[in-house]
Amino acid sequence: MKKGRFFSLLALAAVSGAVVFMAAGDRPVRELADTIADATHSRTTLSEIYTVDREYRSMMGPSSTQGIRLLESEKPELLWITGYEAVMVGPDGESPRGQELMCHSNLDIDVERHQQLLGPSRSFSTRLFTLSQGQFQVRFPPGFGIPIASTESLDLSTQVLNLNHRGQTTEVRHKVRIEYVRDREIEAPMQALFPTAGYGLALLGGDDGYYGVSDPDGEIHGPGCLVGASASAHQYDDGLGREFTGHWVVPPGRQVNRTLVTQLMRVPYDTTIHYIAVHLHPFAESLELRDLTTEKTVFKSRARGFDDRIGLAHVDHLASTEGIEVFADHEYEMVSVYDNTSEEDQDSMAVMYMYLRDRQFDQRRVAKALAAHAG
Repeated sequence: MKKGRFFSLLALAAVSGAVVFMAAGDRPVRELADTIADATHSRTTLSEIYTVDREYRSMMGPSSTQGIRLLESEKPELLWITGYEAVMVGPDGESPRGQELMCHSNLDIDVERHQQLLGPSRSFSTRLFTLSQGQFQVRFPPGFGIPIASTESLDLSTQVLNLNHRGQTTEVRHKVRIEYVRDREIEAPMQALFPTAGYGLALLGGDDGYYGVSDPDGEIHGPGCLVGASASAHQYDDGLGREFTGHWVVPPGRQVNRTLVTQLMRVPYDTTIHYIAVHLHPFAESLELRDLTTEKTVFKSRARGFDDRIGLAHVDHLASTEGIEVFADHEYEMVSVYDNTSEEDQDSMAVMYMYLRDRQFDQRRVAKALAAHAG
């Protein structure tokens, strides 16, 4: 298996758009980064070839899903996913294509199977990664990773879009690389992460704009999310007589949307965030996660569009070895800002994919569980 290239601390701190909290002069951390780099493997997968010959709005372009494994093995062993990257290429799998043709690249896991192999976890999400316009790679800080079993299958879903069609036809595909280390090949202990997310919602029907709150208090829960129109059929029912959409319409002009995301994030206990990736659509300005209990900003991501066409050139992300504290008994909201400078309605989404320290991960218990499945 070909070894992947891992960023040094200084290189990671220089990644464009990253908001990074690291001690670049910390020798133990440097040594850990070198150790992980030497043990890093990668699995590269190509999507099917997509023909792009017309305008495709978000979620409307050609798409496909395929199953992959990181390591072909009959007996399960512990792996740590440390990075994920997706770029647009030509049919040959190498020639670069415009990144604005990417709608998204999603990597999902079967949570039920995952828990059978590694043991029960209250905090694991089906979605491991989403990459889209503005951010095409995730690399966790040295020593952090998502634990999975080598025999687990992952679902890779890819889709294209085209917001700047000028009559041309092109063929493209997604080139996806997943970086991982085998636990048996490293001596330094890894820190387990689990994924969760918060996302903006628009209210389609119901009495107020608070998702999943039966008796909302504006002073505690903040302003409710805006009343809007869905940009597609992706809708959510909170079980309390309210209907929401996570893919809504932004009319021409500036729009600020606030969504209570406490129940969406499902923080199971006090812990720390070590990575945040952000999914936004063109015309986005920023996405902010706020702690309503302390009235402080947890993280704010800023977006930048292209100068000569519709699309996102860059979206801020966060990587932190120290981590940012989040609390099980705090209330959180997300604030998205869009400025639609076009003359027609545009679609939008606002998602933060957060990777939190799993303080309940017990490697000895996991080792016993994998040994039992190995027979």
